[in-house]
Amino acid sequence: MKNEEYKALYFKDIKEKDLKNPFEFDRRGFLKLLGGGIVIFFSLGDAEALQDVTRRAGFLQINPADLTGYLRVGEDGRVSCFTGKIEMGQGVMTSLAQTVSDELDVPMEQIEMVMGDTDLCPWDLGTFGSMTTRFSGPLLREAAAQARAVLIDLAAEQLKIPADRLATKDGVVFDKTDSSGKLTYAELAKGQNIEKKMDSKAAIKKDSELTVIGKSVKRLDALEKVTGKAKYTGDLNFPGMLYAKILRPPTYGAKLKSVDTSAVEKMSNVLLVKDDDFIAVLHKTPDGAEKALSQIKAQYEPMQTLLDDKNIFEHLLSVAPKGKGMAKGGDIAQGEKLSSSVSEATYFNSYVAHAPIENHTAVASMEGTKMTIWASTQTPSLLRQMVAGKLKTSLANVRIITPYVGGGFGGKTENQQALEAAKIAKLTGKTVQVAWSRAEEFFFDAFRPAAVVKVRSGINETGKISFWDYKVYFAGDRGAQNFYAMPNISELSFGGSDPGSPGRAAPGAHPFLTGPWRAPGGNTNTFARESQIDMMAVKAGIDPVEFRLNNIADERMKKVIKIAAEKFGWKPSKAESGRGFGISCSIDSGAYVATMAEVEVNKTTGHVQCKRVVCVQEMGQIINPVGATQQVEGCITMGLGYALTEEVRFKGGEIYDLNFDTYKIPRFSWLPKIDVVLVKDSDLPPQGGGEPAITCMGALIANAIFDATGARLLQLPMTPERVKEMILAFGVCTNFV
Repeated sequence: MKNEEYKALYFKDIKEKDLKNPFEFDRRGFLKLLGGGIVIFFSLGDAEALQDVTRRAGFLQINPADLTGYLRVGEDGRVSCFTGKIEMGQGVMTSLAQTVSDELDVPMEQIEMVMGDTDLCPWDLGTFGSMTTRFSGPLLREAAAQARAVLIDLAAEQLKIPADRLATKDGVVFDKTDSSGKLTYAELAKGQNIEKKMDSKAAIKKDSELTVIGKSVKRLDALEKVTGKAKYTGDLNFPGMLYAKILRPPTYGAKLKSVDTSAVEKMSNVLLVKDDDFIAVLHKTPDGAEKALSQIKAQYEPMQTLLDDKNIFEHLLSVAPKGKGMAKGGDIAQGEKLSSSVSEATYFNSYVAHAPIENHTAVASMEGTKMTIWASTQTPSLLRQMVAGKLKTSLANVRIITPYVGGGFGGKTENQQALEAAKIAKLTGKTVQVAWSRAEEFFFDAFRPAAVVKVRSGINETGKISFWDYKVYFAGDRGAQNFYAMPNISELSFGGSDPGSPGRAAPGAHPFLTGPWRAPGGNTNTFARESQIDMMAVKAGIDPVEFRLNNIADERMKKVIKIAAEKFGWKPSKAESGRGFGISCSIDSGAYVATMAEVEVNKTTGHVQCKRVVCVQEMGQIINPVGATQQVEGCITMGLGYALTEEVRFKGGEIYDLNFDTYKIPRFSWLPKIDVVLVKDSDLPPQGGGEPAITCMGALIANAIFDATGARLLQLPMTPERVKEMILAFGVCTNFV
């Protein structure tokens, strides 16, 4: 699978044809490493629950013949779960262990999660798209149920009693009629060498039998992280390891014309690496490497471009390729004839950086023909493939190990820093660390693409939506799917299709690299749709909550809106009411979200203070409520950034925002009172939880600003300058501050 094929998956719902396991799994090789015990292998196609959820979502079965992970009950009774997924703060290490704990009846303390190590874990597509709990969770649960069935069979044989008299608890199989008849998992696994491929014979527990799933538990990584003991790639330090600094161009796309490294060549304890226009210096300390780099004199030829953050939207519209249909029904022209009111607007969002707290970092070490890389990556299997290709060696000669990752948000899939480390390690034979500076982080980040959405829509005299004509440019189609009842609809996506991220379909569209950013496409599309819906509610003279309920047929969406209105204390009123109330809804990763907010707008400065947010999220079965709540709170917090301040300013290849002094991410002082309501639906498998809530934040704040001031904001982020400009343009509601 190529990098471009991976990236394309972020911006659309995933189907079977998109997921191809290019590698054979060497079970024997893995088992030789592990030793004895009981091993249950499983693949995505084995999971009945997964097949059910994919059928419901309209997906096809995924990789029915390929291996996804495995579960091992060791001879010491400990349970190890091997998965290619990684932990980057989202808490899946804990929720997956919780799932195994409940179904296998073993204490959480006896479970070890082995994640993102390509020599130990099977190939995995990557950790993104809110897929881990949604897809891997049900799979692990079925594998654990099968492991429990194997243990019961072994106990029945050794205790010489029928299996149906046996039960399991706390890592022990016991006779339900005679407490003296029992064997621990360690006793049962000892001397065994059982390997089974998961089948559907082992039944998972009923919802009423669950004791760990659905309960809030402490994160497995909590103690390490609050005490600073958790190791990230940048914390690694091996004997003889050197720190590398790489010569970078001053502007994006600039070409190296000449370079003078003579000063560095005279420095002691500095290793100079030159490979065509790739130049790096190595030193035993980061500061030493930085000092050596400063002694290199280089001249560059800048990229010829007049694009900047002001004219980029006009440029994108001018280079947009032919649109691809997302939805079509009825007759737009006929719908417009039936309309008593027509609304038309163009929405914009700027480029946004991922800005993770942990910079891109990698350590590479080559011993003989074997390259080992520790990397902050969301895609270790892809990275392994990329390194093998770059070094022209076999996959078996490359191992990727993924320590804790300090935030990814879709930005740690390109893996450039790891490829740089691998290259230097191979050229020098040294163990090398490449850690991007904050400026490098902003410079080489794959930004969320700038995008444009054009919407024309109408309502009839009864306040029903009569037509919807929607065109999205360069954001992709994720989040554009409509849940409103629209008899006449046309939705087109321009430049948002394969291959790769939006813009790849139109080479030259973006002046720098773009890629997935938490709920890619969903933020842009939800901003446009929910702002437009609000605009129509105003024209209809109907309360925005009531307008939505009148135009939504989906009962799951109606349910979350009603719960949110009750929790928020929403009193019906026509916007602009002066209260500063806003609403926004979305469906993402299978989860239904309704958010409501209250903001205060300062007319003099344009500053927007979000005072309160209520978020109701229906997400099927909930594994760890406190973990899910933290994800929603994180979405709301991060979403305030792209809604209010975050944008990458640039001109002619120069990126102006290279640190947090000008690129402003949310601060604690910004945070509103957040009320999260999780709605459980045990009839549904777990749905995605890491992204859905963030999709609402742009429209939520925009609609609340309109309610407070009468100013309709059409561009993200809604900076104080833009808010002031729109207040002047639209006039002022008498109730704002």
